[in-house]
Parts: sequence; C-alpha cells; structure tokens
Amino acid sequence: MTIFSVQSTLFSRASIVLLSSNGFKRFSFASSFSSNAVYSSPLPKMKKRRYPIVSAVDIGGVTIARNDVVKDDDPTNNVPDSIFSKLGMQLHRRDKHPIGIIKNAIYDYFDSNYAKKFEKLDDLSPIVSTKQNFDDVLVPADHVSRSLNDTYYIDSQTVLRCHTSAHQAELLRKGHSRFLVTGDVYRRDSIDATHYPVFHQMEGFCVFSPEDWNESGKDPTLYAAEDLKKCLEGLARHLFGSVEMRWVDTYFPFTDPSFELEIYFKEDWLEVLGCGVTEQGILKQSGLENNVAWAFGLGLERLAMVLFDIPDIRLFWSSDERFTSQFGKGELGVKFKPFSKYPPCYKDISFWISESFTENNFCEVVRGIAGDLVEEVKLIDNFTNKKGMTSHCYRIVFRSMERSLTDEEVNDLQSKVRDEVKRKLNVELR
Repeated sequence: MTIFSVQSTLFSRASIVLLSSNGFKRFSFASSFSSNAVYSSPLPKMKKRRYPIVSAVDIGGVTIARNDVVKDDDPTNNVPDSIFSKLGMQLHRRDKHPIGIIKNAIYDYFDSNYAKKFEKLDDLSPIVSTKQNFDDVLVPADHVSRSLNDTYYIDSQTVLRCHTSAHQAELLRKGHSRFLVTGDVYRRDSIDATHYPVFHQMEGFCVFSPEDWNESGKDPTLYAAEDLKKCLEGLARHLFGSVEMRWVDTYFPFTDPSFELEIYFKEDWLEVLGCGVTEQGILKQSGLENNVAWAFGLGLERLAMVLFDIPDIRLFWSSDERFTSQFGKGELGVKFKPFSKYPPCYKDISFWISESFTENNFCEVVRGIAGDLVEEVKLIDNFTNKKGMTSHCYRIVFRSMERSLTDEEVNDLQSKVRDEVKRKLNVELR
C-alpha cells in the first residue's frame, strides 16, 4: 500500500519518508497519485553532471545503464545523476544498516505471527510504468503527484516509483495473495532534516477468500478491517513496546474504510502508518472481485529516525564509520550517538519568481549543486510589489555531517546556485 512521507507512498508521503516539517509530531502518510502525466512547471533541461558519473548500477542481478535512466535528449526526463547513483544502493538490504534492521524486525514479527503466510520481496526494480505507479492504484488522473514537479520521469510513460504500491497489481495478477514489498522510492521534495528525494517503504497486502469470512459470520469488509487492526497493533507493540495507541479514520483513494495508526511515544502522538480495506476496483482488475483484502504502508526512515534517535535523514546515506559502526544486525533501537556537530553556514538568495516557478524545482537545483552538503532550504520572506511581481527570499543552510566547510567552498557553492537558478528557473535575481 502506498504511504507517502519523509516523503510518502499512497499511504505516506517521506512529507518519506514520510515526516512532518515541524519535527516528529505528526506527518502525513497520506497523499494520492494518478496517471495521465500532468507536465506542469517542468524543470528546464540542464546538464546533469554535477557528480562523478556512475555508468551503471546493479539491481537484483540486472544491470541498469545510466542512459537507461538519465536521458539528456528526452524533454520529459528529469532524473539527475545524483538520483541515478542511488538506484543500486538498496539500504533496506543491508542487515547492519538502520533501514535494514527495521525491515528485518518487521519480518520477524510476521514470521512469528503468520508463519510462512507472507511472501517477502525486496529486490523489485524501482523503474515502473506510469500505469503501475498511478492508474493501478486508482490515483486520480489530475492528481498533482503526476507532475514533473513531484515525480522523477524517465520518459513520458516511465518513472522511478513513488511508492511500493506500484507493484501491487502486478503481484496480484501473478497469483500472490499475501506479501510484504520493501524498496527504495523516489520523490522530488523539499530540503530539511526529514525530507530526502530517496527513501524506503514497506507495503503489506493480504487477500481473503469467502471461506475466511463466512466461517466468522462477519461482513467481509468488517472481517478484513478487524484482522488488519489486530495485525498492525501487534506490529506496533513489537517495534515500540507496550505503548498506548489509537486509530484515526481517514481517506485514501485506494482503500475504504481507511485508517491511520498513532502511538503515544515520548509524550506525543506519533503517526506510524496508513492502511485500510482495499477498494474492490483494485481487486476486480486483478480477477479477484469475489475477495476482500487489506493493505498497509509505512516509511522505514520515519520509524528508524524515531527508534534510533537519528536527527538528520542525510545520515542514512553516510559511509562514515562513525555512523555505520554504531549499528549491528538485529540491534533494534540502539540510540545514535552524535559524533560531531559541525557549524552551519547560512546563505540567502532573493529573486523575482515567474509563473512557472515551484519550490521543488528550486530545491532540485540547490541539491544538484550542493548534494548532501545542503541541510535545509527555507522560505524566509516573500512579497508582491505594486507591479504585481512576487519576490521570494530563501535561506540555504550548508552543513556537512562529517567535516567543517570552508568559507571558500560555501561561497563557491552559493555562486553556482545563483548562476544555475537564474539560468534554469526563469527568475530574476535581486
């Protein structure tokens, strides 16, 4: 199921890895997607060679070449080299990495409580069709998530998956009825401690036949909803211990009824996941119209940041041994010990925006220049003058997680940002 978060999937938005901009209090695991691509406010074509070029990556034994994903001659392609280089990293398959530790902890729960009933899939390709990513999970055709502003397009019909739900319909058609799908998902997004253009999600899906609910004497939808809640309450206790929890009714286009599970953690209510009883339209298109099903989606970064006390989502991608050596296989909830706090460097940039301007495009330019050296991009001022022209002022925070930045390199980064913003975004610098 989708959950967009620190960004999110259809159930969570990584807003996964799915997180809220005001810290860990509440983030929306819910937003929806759709299929006839709406190419609004595209990021103008640019040279995509800010980083050392990775020529190919390996995913599940399949080699994917750069020119299969980064297509400089396709006007709909907006995948930079910095994103392509992440395709083969698969943090969720590393047993000593916080993301892999969380995944395996969830596996342990399902193995203990549903022995051999759920298939586990964690090596499916993140390259999917727009039909898989949007249409198959009933995302409205006019939804904003289909735009180049939100999604990484390889071409007009192919994207980097925004959520693990992109594999749902294909798996159902192949006869899979109970499965957990884990993978890296991709979303163009803002820049701060809880948002990153790549994050990880897990989708859970369970199909029931008439024999299952007839024996219980319950309505099929009620039967599936009760089974879902029992399953996920157990999962929450497995991860967080004996915590108070509550269910919140919500809306998703792909489930009805739909719920969010919240737990009371560190003196606040924390949204853990989104879920619901699968819409019959999804089952019908897979030849399962006589069945019912439930689905859930959760963001692994979201859970890992909370359980391991990891303050910055960029740390998940660090190869610094001061980070990686703190975690071991099966060690759930080891608290991260900050190894240093390097000083931030603040730079402001102001410009008159055009009608095509979007903040995601601006963040993509900044990230393309500075990579993981940019910690935050925040709008600090905006106004409209008497001529109707609107000005935005953004504060860019540069900070390395591993060393102190020099004035010279920060000034160089800021100069390049100014040049690229002017060239690519059709704005007038102030």
